[in-house]
Amino acid sequence: MTTPETLDIPLSPMAQGATEQEAVYARLRHGIMIGTIAPGTTLTMRGLADTLGVSPTPVREAVRRLGSENAIQMLPNRRMTIPMMTLGRFEELVALRIALEVHAAERALPYVSDIMIDQLETLDLQMDHAMGEERHDDLTLLNQDFHRQLYSANPHQVSIPAIESVWLQLGPFQRQVVKNVKEFYVIDRHKEIVAALRSRDVAALVGAIDSDIREGISRSGRRVLEQMREATNLF
Repeated sequence: MTTPETLDIPLSPMAQGATEQEAVYARLRHGIMIGTIAPGTTLTMRGLADTLGVSPTPVREAVRRLGSENAIQMLPNRRMTIPMMTLGRFEELVALRIALEVHAAERALPYVSDIMIDQLETLDLQMDHAMGEERHDDLTLLNQDFHRQLYSANPHQVSIPAIESVWLQLGPFQRQVVKNVKEFYVIDRHKEIVAALRSRDVAALVGAIDSDIREGISRSGRRVLEQMREATNLF
């Protein structure tokens, strides 16, 4: 099991003038969302503070916030852990992600410019390279950037915080999926998303978003969970 002393929590982009408390929260949240902290990892306040090079005070507030977002689970012995994924929780998160992101994409479509479509196409090509070179962290970040940029085209959107909350809860498990299932992203639904945006076809866009999630993280995630269950039953 990973311990706080061996954690590798990457730096995250920060707004100018951010407080230490905000920086610690953003870095921990970013690390969990892209899956650099594995499910089942045991955490301590002191271990996190030492890893991040700060006092326990900003860590305590960051952990409190991440606990309220279901990204960190508090244990009775004053330790903490990244929650393990279960099939029921996984299916709930995937269903929620589909509902939120289909809604966000449909609402964003009228505001998507040709320039933005070109930018999304470039991100998709970068994802192809990251996948081919097995740069899993880059793949996750690029995928999130692709979807975030699309949904942000809607100047009235209020759904991105809810979408990122789902990403946050899926992040640690999603990294296991990307690493262990080679079939992930075999069918590149992002190219279908780009094509639907260019033709301004809302039905095709909705279908591509749904298929991107359902045939990517959903199908592959179930396979990983089944493999984990089979391995557990061997002992």
